Amino acid sequence: MRWHRPRTWPRDWLLLAGYWAASRLVMLALLRQGHGDIAGEVHVLYQRWDGRLRDGTFPVGDVAWQYPPGAAMVMIAPGLLPLLTYLQGFVLLMLASDAVVGLALVRAAHRGVGRSLGGAWIWVLGLPLLLSLPYARYDVLVTGIAVLALLALAGRPRLGGVLAGLAAVIKVWPVLTVLGTPRGRTTRETWLALTAAAGVLLLVLAAGFRGAFDFLFAQQERGVEIESMGGAVLHAARVLGWPGEVRHQYGSFEFVGPYVSSVALASVLLTVVAFGWLLLWRVRARRWTDATPYDAALAAVLLFTATSRVISPQYLIWLIGLAAVCLTVGRTTQRPVAVLLLLVAALTTVDYPLFFGAVLNSSWQGVAVLGLRNLLLLAAALLSCARLWRATVPRRSARPAPVP
Repeated sequence: MRWHRPRTWPRDWLLLAGYWAASRLVMLALLRQGHGDIAGEVHVLYQRWDGRLRDGTFPVGDVAWQYPPGAAMVMIAPGLLPLLTYLQGFVLLMLASDAVVGLALVRAAHRGVGRSLGGAWIWVLGLPLLLSLPYARYDVLVTGIAVLALLALAGRPRLGGVLAGLAAVIKVWPVLTVLGTPRGRTTRETWLALTAAAGVLLLVLAAGFRGAFDFLFAQQERGVEIESMGGAVLHAARVLGWPGEVRHQYGSFEFVGPYVSSVALASVLLTVVAFGWLLLWRVRARRWTDATPYDAALAAVLLFTATSRVISPQYLIWLIGLAAVCLTVGRTTQRPVAVLLLLVAALTTVDYPLFFGAVLNSSWQGVAVLGLRNLLLLAAALLSCARLWRATVPRRSARPAPVP
């Protein structure tokens, strides 16, 4: 096989490339059609923020700005591309990120024995299930950096840490991708590289822009978003007569009314419990394989997604990307989780944009779709954690294996 001669490429590569090209053309066509103006967040919010950032200040006082300082680099980048509108430049960046992820997963599948092209297929098949949404949000780019970070961990842990640190400054969740690194030198190098890269980038952005950390104050007033686990509970209560209502605030649709603050507090407490479980797993884990860092990353992000006060449709992009990395390794424990996530992605599209009006009104159709989506997401999180635990934590009666 020679890279510069497509005739020598394996047939499954050509099939994968053909499906990627065809499906992405459909996604771009759907975006151009503009069902529900799904790209409105880009050419209204993002472009407005780009103007503020070019003046040297973060969107201070804008409650919709809830992103870490590194997001400024993403907001500015589309406007720097010549001959393109802001929206065209943004979509081009997301399309390029999508292609890079696919190529990285294909390359990872051919690193050695026990590798699989299943990860590339999960990515190529999973993203179109969200229709045009992946190209109308910047999560594909962040997921791409996180995927590259995970794939680099095995041979170049410092590079993996630097990439994870960069992604974490853009959108916090990629910090969880290094949770499953093997104990010892690999963990030290990875975590130190992540901390150093994130710290340097934060200092540079804080020095170059005013109000770099204003997003922290916008986040603290967030309520319960209507598509979250807590939101599904409030939907059911609304059907049974609860007097709460839906209001657009802090950049999303949230519930307001009696007991909403209690549901929000319960979500935060569940997130704390999830973090405690992850720490316990880290302490108890003794068996590491080449799949363990990937499996742990998926389990961690699934837990934090499922317990969050906000579950936006684009969060599925993160999960599909992490599941794809898991499936590049034959010894992964997450194959059934990846299948569940494809179902969750499909139901998420039924929820938004197809049935979103029904969800806003808490009609039985909307509540049923959202409830089923959230149950499958919760099942995926619990199954992921259970399989990770069984694969890495020895039973009490068994003699612990040596730590690699």
